[in-house]
Amino acid sequence: MTTVRDEPTLVDRLRAGATEHFGKFGFDQSMLEISIALDVDGSTLSDLFGSVNGLRAVCDEYVLSSIRAAKTESLSARDPGTWLTQIAGIESFAPTMSYLVRSLQAGDELGHTLLREMIENAATYLEDAVGTGTVKPSRDPKARARFLATSVGGGFLLYLRMHQTPEDMREVLRDYARDMIIPAVELYTQGLMADDTMSDAFLNHSLHV
Repeated sequence: MTTVRDEPTLVDRLRAGATEHFGKFGFDQSMLEISIALDVDGSTLSDLFGSVNGLRAVCDEYVLSSIRAAKTESLSARDPGTWLTQIAGIESFAPTMSYLVRSLQAGDELGHTLLREMIENAATYLEDAVGTGTVKPSRDPKARARFLATSVGGGFLLYLRMHQTPEDMREVLRDYARDMIIPAVELYTQGLMADDTMSDAFLNHSLHV
């Protein structure tokens, strides 16, 4: 039986378009400027989203759900093919990553909220992966999620700043996958320290502080 995929609604199309627009030009935009860029009547945009912040909140949730779905799929998969498929299509994440970078750089309350929700989501999908047996458990799951989200996010911003064409997110992502995926998988799989000496020492120290 053939499955018919639902056509994107007007809200879906505007949300995707706004996400890409914000990623390219930042958040200092009026509803009029956005409506012109998205080729939609300004009153329609206002009726659907209310304001720039209202539109941005919808885009935030869209970005969060996209990241959450991709991470849940990859971390819960035992088949390496799932990861390889995502890496092969990494350019498709360019609008999402451009938006995320803009949000992190903005440093405003909406940006802070997005980061906090990213960390909460990371804790959730990591624990889901622990449940399926693909990720090792942590003695402090929330702290691990916070470390991973902030270190990966900050590391990507540094990589972007050093890239020769930072305005071309598709190329940035291609190069990032080429340069960073294998060492990241090695580190996450095999660890870094040769033994538990440092871990035990720091844990023992923290118990007496």
